[in-house]
Formats: sequence, structure tokens, C-alpha cells
Amino acid sequence: MQVMFDFIPSSVEYVRAGKLRALGVTSTTRAAALPDVPAVSETVPGYEASGWFGLGAPKGTPTDIVDALNKAMNAILMDEKVKARLADLGGTPLAGSPADFAKLIDLESDKWAKVVKFSGVKPG
Repeated sequence: MQVMFDFIPSSVEYVRAGKLRALGVTSTTRAAALPDVPAVSETVPGYEASGWFGLGAPKGTPTDIVDALNKAMNAILMDEKVKARLADLGGTPLAGSPADFAKLIDLESDKWAKVVKFSGVKPG
């Protein structure tokens, strides 16, 4: 393999075993799981392309159901064993509200729409 971009959780064990060499992480800061690997932003100020995962529900899901799911997920993400495992895999749990998640989705959509427009990529 010459070069690739990947999520830390799927690559970290290969890096630790010396089977892959990590050149940088695309988060704004170095990853706790790979503290000796620089963030790209250390060389390219403002660079950030973090991967993330979230839990969504269908439009129209009753608020009490959304709130219950959110409360349960926040509790899971703040569990010390879960936090430790996520950190070991290079993840950072980010608990919050449905409004926080909606804001993240909007910000990410805007950011990547600009990247696509700048790239000149056309559909089809």
C-alpha cells in the first residue's frame, strides 16, 4: 500500500505493530491513541477532516423517544469502560443533545459542500 486515509480505529493496531506508518492524523489535535503522530494541522494550519459517527432517528420520531435515546447514549458514552475502549481505539466520545448533533451535521454539510464545489466534481 502506498498511501491511504483511514479511521484510526481500523488502523491503530497495524500502526502499533509497525505494519503501517502513520504520517498524520486529520483531527485538529494529535490523537491520544497515537500521540507521536502529528496532526496535519501542525503543518497545514486550519486543516481538519475528522470522522465521526452518530445515532439518528427517522423524521417525526416523537420527542420523548428521541430524548430517551439521547439520554441512554450519553450515559453509555460517559461510562468509564466505554470511554477507555474508545480512547484505546483512537475515538473521542462526544455526548450532547439532539440540537448539538443537528448543528454538527449542518456544519459538516456546509464544509464538505464547499470542498466538493472547489474540487469541480460533477455528478454522473
